Amino acid sequence: MPVRLRMAIHGRRHNRIFHLVAINQRTRRDAKPMELLGIYDPTLKLGDTHKTVKWSVDRIKYWLGVGALPSKSVVKLLECGGVLPPDSKYHPKISGP
Repeated sequence: MPVRLRMAIHGRRHNRIFHLVAINQRTRRDAKPMELLGIYDPTLKLGDTHKTVKWSVDRIKYWLGVGALPSKSVVKLLECGGVLPPDSKYHPKISGP
């Protein structure tokens, strides 16, 4: 069973919250995941200067260690957060001419 680390969308329109989940890659986007790994809230609250990200680094590294593949957006988020190095094997390769 191939496992992916990807985002699941929750919340109302214009007020979305994204859950970072470990899920079977053949299931739909918002299906019940195997495990909830983190929450990303891209909206800025009044007085905040940064977007909110809460995640379990140990569980993310566990899933990557057992062979789960992250999506492109998850790779970007993990690289910005310092969980993955910028030149990791999951980083999408730029194909040239």
